[in-house]
Amino acid sequence: MNSQNTPVLFPYEPDELWEKIREILRSELGRQQQAQQVEYATPGLVQKPLYKAHEVCAMLQISRQTLHQWAKEEILKPYKIKSRVFYLWADLEKLITSQQ
Repeated sequence: MNSQNTPVLFPYEPDELWEKIREILRSELGRQQQAQQVEYATPGLVQKPLYKAHEVCAMLQISRQTLHQWAKEEILKPYKIKSRVFYLWADLEKLITSQQ
């Protein structure tokens, strides 16, 4: 089958259409990455001292299961305050520097 005889229902040439699709995808992916960036600053503090589990997972790009496994293996120590679990920045910093 000859592709040159196939009618195209778009007002662009095929190469131009693909380039426009790529541009749209790049801009959407860029916007999603900007939206996913998490701010970990607390006003008045140089560094946030405590992090919730979901913040640790986002920061280290790990799953919740991995975080719980690390707590079991004593890689990261969870601190329970009332009914909530937190992780210390100092512990996270040690883990990050030891991984590099």
